Amino acid sequence: MSTAAIDDLADGPINVLVIGAHIDDCDIKTGGTAKKWADRGDNVKFVSLTNGEAGHHEIGGLELTRTRRAEGQAAADLIGVEFESLDIIEGKLEPTIENRNKVIRLIREFEPDLVLCHRPNDYHPDHRYGSDLVQDAAYMVTVPAICPDTPHLDYNPIICYMHDDFEKPYPLEPDVAVDIDDVIESKFDMLHQHTSQMYEWLPFNQNILDEVPEDEDDRREWLVETRSGEFEAVADRFRDGLIDRYGEEHGSEVQYAEAFQECEYGGTMTPEHEELLFPF
Repeated sequence: MSTAAIDDLADGPINVLVIGAHIDDCDIKTGGTAKKWADRGDNVKFVSLTNGEAGHHEIGGLELTRTRRAEGQAAADLIGVEFESLDIIEGKLEPTIENRNKVIRLIREFEPDLVLCHRPNDYHPDHRYGSDLVQDAAYMVTVPAICPDTPHLDYNPIICYMHDDFEKPYPLEPDVAVDIDDVIESKFDMLHQHTSQMYEWLPFNQNILDEVPEDEDDRREWLVETRSGEFEAVADRFRDGLIDRYGEEHGSEVQYAEAFQECEYGGTMTPEHEELLFPF
């Protein structure tokens, strides 16, 4: 089954579907690149496969779901992308046929040229199973008899994994590394919207809750101080890819980056496709 035609990608805006397991995953992994796509006029959609009801130490259920969905929407609004959170309970995502069909319909309805997702080797079961669901939906989105209530695609979208630090059974080997220095402030603005996660749950889980400032501006500064290292690490780790993309001078100076690896279950990303999907 063919990938989206080169001519179709060249003629207009591209459609990028980012599928994360949790409401803040898309922002953390792809917020900078998504900002670049949105600024170009491309169509970008962030999807959380789960509803956010378990990611907190004090509140939960419907109250937390509403809070986190509002945070996700606010972050998406900042850069002009769509946002959706499915009703699957956080922490209980499984690679079932029912959930696979949800992902198949999701992909078909958005008609993406590019789908981004987690890798299947990851610390969090929601991340692993979310990756399995996207991989299992690949190709099946082209089969008319599967989910016949939603028109099938006549192409298999290109799928890329979002970056992570896991080494076993194999480390990420990115095909694309993107300089996000010019949009890093927008990325932190997005993360700043996730109050329940950045300033409450994650610090609690990491035993540093007492370090979080009370003042809004101080919190934003603290967020940059505590999280910028992970985006710097992506640039350092994949420096060779940045130099390949941007040249020795530019690539050597990139401070923050995001990286993506092609998934072989999706459509084939030729050099021409890569140039049109990642024109930065």
